[in-house]
Amino acid sequence: MIPKLLPTLVFLAAIGSGVVGGVFFAFSNFVMPALARLPIPSGIAAMNSINITVITPTFMTALFGTGLLCLVLIAAAIMGWSQSGSYWLLAGAVIYLIGNPIVTMVFNVPLNDALAAVDPASSNGAAVWANHLSQWVMWNHVRTITAIVAMACFILSLL
Repeated sequence: MIPKLLPTLVFLAAIGSGVVGGVFFAFSNFVMPALARLPIPSGIAAMNSINITVITPTFMTALFGTGLLCLVLIAAAIMGWSQSGSYWLLAGAVIYLIGNPIVTMVFNVPLNDALAAVDPASSNGAAVWANHLSQWVMWNHVRTITAIVAMACFILSLL
């Protein structure tokens, strides 16, 4: 059953990776720079609002559903290692899984939680915001690049 479904699963993983990479690309390239231009309390408030609003079934499915799909694809790539494209499939699934759901949970979410816990008008708020702008954005670049690279690997595995 899996061999017949595999091209469809890979296609869905490529779409999911592309969608997630596009969202993170937007944040790295213009959302975060725009928030950085706001007064500190406004930037913090806007980011905190985004962090609440982003938790939707659609985005969570794209981010974490693609990660779950990658677990299936890792197993499929290992079981079908002699098949054409298995290397690309394994690479894409591992790159996405580490670079997106894992980086999100280990780095970006704790930074978001720290930002949500701070008084935006305090000097500590300014320090947390400055750290957020550098560290969160750096890890977001990682998420952007890995999602796009994973998408390319998934496409190459189908050729």
